[in-house]
Amino acid sequence: MIIDTHVHIGKCIGFDMKPSEVLYSMQEYGIDFSLVSNGEAAEFDHVGVPIPAEHQKSQNQVFRDTLRFARAHPEQIGAAPWLKIHSELPDDEFKALLKDNRDIVYAFKLHPFHSRVAPDDERLEPIYRLAAEYGLPIVSHTGGCEEASSIRLYNAAKRHPELDFVMVHMDLGTDNSRAIDLLGRLPNLYGDTTWVSVESTLKAIGRWGSEKILFGSDNPIDGKDTYLHNKTGDRSLYQAYFNEFRSMVSAEDYDNIMYKNAVRLFHIEIERK
Repeated sequence: MIIDTHVHIGKCIGFDMKPSEVLYSMQEYGIDFSLVSNGEAAEFDHVGVPIPAEHQKSQNQVFRDTLRFARAHPEQIGAAPWLKIHSELPDDEFKALLKDNRDIVYAFKLHPFHSRVAPDDERLEPIYRLAAEYGLPIVSHTGGCEEASSIRLYNAAKRHPELDFVMVHMDLGTDNSRAIDLLGRLPNLYGDTTWVSVESTLKAIGRWGSEKILFGSDNPIDGKDTYLHNKTGDRSLYQAYFNEFRSMVSAEDYDNIMYKNAVRLFHIEIERK
């Protein structure tokens, strides 16, 4: 079984990630369940320039679009609403959508790089209160700018021991060493494998055990065959997780990374195939 805890839909900032591509790739590459967030909640582009308001959707529209996909495929797709933490906070409509659809919502997604607001910013406290009320973990991009550094998510996790936090990418574009070091400092802090090499994941397992890492991918950021190759045709690093990684760790460690930790952390009820 494989659960991918970091999957996207949405047409935004140069990407066009279609729900049909998510479903195709899951079928083609043996993914049993995906947690999906909608990139159309991005508020800043790749170089930190605000996206014009006329090119953005409201928080609630993005949430509704995410819910629509999950509701149509509840046995395969779970919603992890991407929150517009720079310009909006969850309002009464958002809270009503969450309450009415709690069965298909599994986490809140933060993206400090595309919102330019750090997870330990006081402005996020209402989000953390809402997450605690509904028992939702926080998954957050790390890497690329100061606001998105893993230490800022660590600070938030330390302040909120009642919540679980996932460092997506474990500091994207680095050797992951700082994020790996932080993993062992708090019981409620985790990492994921999104663009993280097998070698870094092995280091994390060696230091802190396999219970601290979850499989994630950013699928279908490089198209419907993201799991197979990148945009230039080079072999995807996820092929190493599907193949070589299995022989590098124990069966228990492999299952923890690829699905058991996700089942435990996000309370996913899925029948093993």
